[in-house]
Parts: sequence; C-alpha cells; structure tokens
Amino acid sequence: MAATTAAAMLTCEICREDVMLEEDMRTHLLLSHVETNMHCPLCPLSGVSYDELCFHISSAHPEEPHRAQDPAVSASTSGCSAGTNAAVTESKKPRMPQSCTAGDSCVTRDSLRPEHNSAPGGGGSSTGEAASVTPTLTTRSPKTRRELVRHRDEDRDGVKAVHREAKQTRLTPPGEEEEFSCPMCGLVCSSGFILQGHVELHLQERPAAEGEKRFECPMCSVVCSDSFSLQEHVELHLDHEAAVNSAGSPGSDLKLARELQREEEHRRRLEETQQEGEEFKKLQRQFGLDGSGGYSRQTERAMERAVARGLMAPGEFHCKRAEMMESLASGVDDGTTRTQGVVRALYEYYQTECKDHVHVWLCAATDHYCSSAGDRGWGCGYRNLQMLLSSLHTIEPYASLLQENAAPSIPRVQSMIEEAWRAGLDPHGASHFNRRLQGTRAWIGATEIYSLLTSLGISARIIDFHKPTGPADTHPRLFEWVKQYFLSGGSTRLPPRLIRTSLPPLYLQHQGHSRSIVGLEQRRNGSLCLLLLDPSSSASDTRKLLSVDTAAPALRRVRRFPGSLKHKQYQVVSVHGVMSAEEKQISISKSRILCAERIP
Repeated sequence: MAATTAAAMLTCEICREDVMLEEDMRTHLLLSHVETNMHCPLCPLSGVSYDELCFHISSAHPEEPHRAQDPAVSASTSGCSAGTNAAVTESKKPRMPQSCTAGDSCVTRDSLRPEHNSAPGGGGSSTGEAASVTPTLTTRSPKTRRELVRHRDEDRDGVKAVHREAKQTRLTPPGEEEEFSCPMCGLVCSSGFILQGHVELHLQERPAAEGEKRFECPMCSVVCSDSFSLQEHVELHLDHEAAVNSAGSPGSDLKLARELQREEEHRRRLEETQQEGEEFKKLQRQFGLDGSGGYSRQTERAMERAVARGLMAPGEFHCKRAEMMESLASGVDDGTTRTQGVVRALYEYYQTECKDHVHVWLCAATDHYCSSAGDRGWGCGYRNLQMLLSSLHTIEPYASLLQENAAPSIPRVQSMIEEAWRAGLDPHGASHFNRRLQGTRAWIGATEIYSLLTSLGISARIIDFHKPTGPADTHPRLFEWVKQYFLSGGSTRLPPRLIRTSLPPLYLQHQGHSRSIVGLEQRRNGSLCLLLLDPSSSASDTRKLLSVDTAAPALRRVRRFPGSLKHKQYQVVSVHGVMSAEEKQISISKSRILCAERIP
C-alpha cells in the first residue's frame, strides 16, 4: 500500500481517499483496510480486532502452536517474502525496507510508515530539505494497486499477513530480544516499539468505552446496560435470598424457639432463686432464726420502747432488767405471766352450770402461761410446754423426773431441747435449727416437745391428724380421739356427768400456733367441744375464769367446737407414763427417724 502527495495531501492507494497527515493515513489504513477484514485462520471467527484475534487464537487453538503464536503466519503462503527490518540510524530516521520478492504484493508496516516521500518514478523529493524533514508515504503504480486489491480479495491469509506486519513490525534496536507484556490485555510483544503501537490502539478505544456509564451489581460482578436491567438483576438476588431463608425457616424457628426457651428457663430459675431467698429470709424472721436476738434481747427492746414512750421510768427499767437477768440465771420462770387454779375454777363452774352437758372431762391441775414482751409472736410452743410441765409437777411419778420444782424459763427450755439433741434425739429436726436455739426466737413444735419429754424419761406420743375427716374441712376424728384419751383415765363403769382426771393436758399443734387441751364437753345432742388454754390470751382475761361472775363469758374463749378447727393438719402430743433407762435408749434410737402416728 502506498500513498501519493498532492498539494501536501496524502492519498490512499486502495480507496483513493485523501487525508492531511500521515498519522491520519496510518489510522485510515489500519481501520478501513486491515482490521475490518481480520478473521481467524483456524475457525470461522471474523469481524474482530487484531488484539482480540491474537487472544482468541492463543486461548481457543492452543493445539496449533505455530499459528497461535502468529495469526498472520498464513500470509507467508501468499507469495510475499518477509521483509527485514533495518537498524535505526544515528539520527533515528528509519530507512526503507527491502522490497518483496512477489511483485510488491506484500505490504509491511515499514511500507506504511511515512519515512521517505518518493516520486512515482522512484525519484527523490521535490526539495532535498523537504525530503529530509517532511516524511511521506511511498507511491505505487496503478498496476500495483490492482494486484494488491486482487490479492486482498483472493487470499485472506495475505490480508492477515498484512495486518500482522502492520501491527507488529516496528523498527527495533539491533540485538533487542527482551519481551514486553501489555499492561492492559496481557499481550507479549518482542520489543518496546511494538508494545507502544499496541498500547496506542487500546488508548484509541478507551475514550469510547469510558464514555459509557457502567451499572455494576452491588452483590456480584455483573455489569448491566441500564438501571432498569440492574434493578431486575438485584431483585433476582433478593428473591433468591428470600427463598433460601424461607426454606431454612423451620430450622431457624426451632433454633430461635430453643434459645427463647433457654432464656425463659434461666430467667425463671433466677426468679425462683430470688424468691426462695426472700421466702427463706422471711421464714428466718418468722421463726426467729435471723440473728436478731432471743428472749432477753426482745425483752430489753420492749422495755426501751416503753421508756421512750414515757410508759416506764428509767429507774423501773433498770430494776426490771436486773430481775430478768436474775431469773434467766436461775433457769426458772419469773411467774409474771402465770395464772394458777384455772382447772379448779372450771371444775367449780361445771358443778353449778352444767345443765346442757351430758359429760365434762377435765385434766389434772394446770397453770396457764401467757406470752410476755420477750416472746410475743413466737413463744407459744414454750408456753404450752410450761403448762404441761406445771401439770406434771402435780402428778406422780412425773414430778420425781423433773429437775426444777417450778416451770423453767424460756431460755432454760431452749437449753433443755439442745441437750436432748446432743443426746441423739431427732437429729433431722435439730438440723433445721442448726442445733441451736439459745439466743434465738426460733419456734418449736410437737417434735421438740417430744424430744424434751423423752430426754426426761417421760413416755410421749405424737398423733398426726394429717387431713380433715369431716364435712367443711373439720376434724371429728380428733375430737373422738380426745374423748377416748380422757375416758382412759376414768373407771370402766358409766362415767359421772363431771369427771376430773389425773391425766396431764394435751399439746395441740397446727400451722403457726399451738394450744393446750385441758378438757372436753359432750352435749345432749352428742356434739363434742374442746376446752383450750391459749398462750395468746392475756393473764387478765384468763383470771376472769377464777371469778364466778365473769366465768361464763370468759369460758366462751376457752370452748372450741369442730367448726372452729379447720386447719388442714393437727398434731397432738400426749404423755403416757415414764420410761426405764432401757426404754429411754430405745426411744432415742428410734427417734433418729421420728414418725408420728397418723390418724386416719
């Protein structure tokens, strides 16, 4: 391919198009007559650029190493011998390449370069100065142009050879054998000059590509042509994720449910632990195990409050405190809450006022002990034990077993129970109190009464009425058992209307309180009524039983009918004689697993 010069214009020898500059002619030849005709020599691929063709051959036809290395190798069979590149002169002006042996039908990049402006007849330039400064394309004869066109149309491999030469043949420095790779597509060139021309082609294509807006998917590497396509593509991602989540929802729901269940169980355990702790503290306060002091400390606090309110003079406070300390040291109750002669007063009352009763049974003489300021709220068990011991003092052979001639004080009762525990009685019950009662406000019940009596050698029983046996949660079996107890202390013949037995009172325990049974009434209609002494009754109210004028109304507080006893469970402690040393030891060994007699 050659071009002619006319008024500084360059004319394409193929299509006769005129251009101004040699760079424009070079671009024209490359785009119009070389790249438009590129196709793969190994497959039907066509209409691609030279770089794309090289990449296609190297990747799609690796089994053809010779052709893959040079897409224009087939052009060598078109009758054109390869031209040789000459060395660059010192002025770096390229010289003309050697002519082709096939009648100038082979066109190389050197022939396309405007290095010399030759006349049609092969003459020199119009002016020597212009020939050396202004490069022009070499000219060809019309015959040569027709042969070139025919060659391009008839032999496509020759076109590939032309393209190959046009793209890759550059003037290279002598002896340069280093390989140069393209930073934009990875193509390896044999020289830096060839690489420069190759990169220029990339730069020519880049402005058009950079002008296009890219719509890249934020979730993958897909590039869409417009925003609408990108939106549809992203929605496919979202629909897929929703489907995956929906398919995995049963497992997720189960995992979430288990996690919520674990959290709920953990929260419930914490609440239960906290509630148990609060209830335990409440029970400790209720049963006097919170370390707030015992009988003596509570008595002192009550007197201090009386002094603060002006109800007690300071001098009286010190006198009472000294008396209390002396009583505690002796171990005997000071008697300030004691009321004597209660059973005798009841006997005298029933002798004259017993019209509606068929039978009345009374126990042996018993003193009433009410609560004081030092044991109010927790001392009922101790006070009922004092009532029982006051009766045993009057009955032989129990009186000989008691160490004191009078009822012991509450701190002394606590000490006696601790001694019974140390002897081996009721170890399970002792563990509830940590084997310590002195100095506390701990409540005691039927098992502690039983342990103390057994330690004294007194035979006792615990009868457990563990559930109601009558209508409306009543306990008629309890009343019948009490009747049989009092009948056991009389003669076998028909009892008289008023019977005063030598039996000690019965200790009656229910949840939160305890009382002493000192008698039983049987009405004409067959109903039974218990006579109870309650430690919560004040000494003044109890003394009303001693007067004939006030005995009748005071007796209403002593009577208890079946409808009045509606607690779920009741326990009764009864005394049935004395024990020998051997029997006492057997009772101690059996008390390790203390069991009450259950009725029914």
